[in-house]
Amino acid sequence: MAAAESCFKIILGSSSMARQRILAEMGYEFTIMTADIDEKSIRKEKPEDLVTALAEAKANAIMARLQHTDILENVACPTLLITADTVVVYKGTIREKPCNEDEAREFVKGYSGGHAAVVGSVLVTNLNSGASKGGWESAEILFYRFTSTTYLTK
Repeated sequence: MAAAESCFKIILGSSSMARQRILAEMGYEFTIMTADIDEKSIRKEKPEDLVTALAEAKANAIMARLQHTDILENVACPTLLITADTVVVYKGTIREKPCNEDEAREFVKGYSGGHAAVVGSVLVTNLNSGASKGGWESAEILFYRFTSTTYLTK
C-alpha cells in the first residue's frame, strides 16, 4: 500500500533530522513531538537495555503530554507514535550524543583504525489501542586509520 493511501496518522517522537528524512522520503506526513526527558537520568549497563528504556521513556512522556491535548480527538484513523534511541559502544563504554562539537571531534578521533558498535531501538505505539512493538539492532563499524586531522579540525 502506498504511503498516500494509508489511513493512519504518525507522530514522530524525535527531533532527529535523519528520522524525519526517512519518513518524508517514504512519502509519509507526520507530526513531530519531542519527549523532553532527562536521558542522563536513565541508566542501564547493557546498551540494548538503555536504548530500549530510552525509547519507552520517550513514548511514555509524549503519551502523557497528549492526554492534555485534543490531538487524538476526532481522528478516524489510528495514530502511531514512533520513538527511538541510538548509542555507540566504544571499548566497552556506552557513548551517547556528544555534549558539544569538541567532544564529537574527540569521539571521532578515537575511532581511527578501530571499531565501534552502534545500537539502536525503535518503538511503535498505537495510541488508539495502546499496543506497542519495539526492538533493537546493533551494527559493528570498522574505521580506517585517519592519516590526517583535516576533517577533525575546526
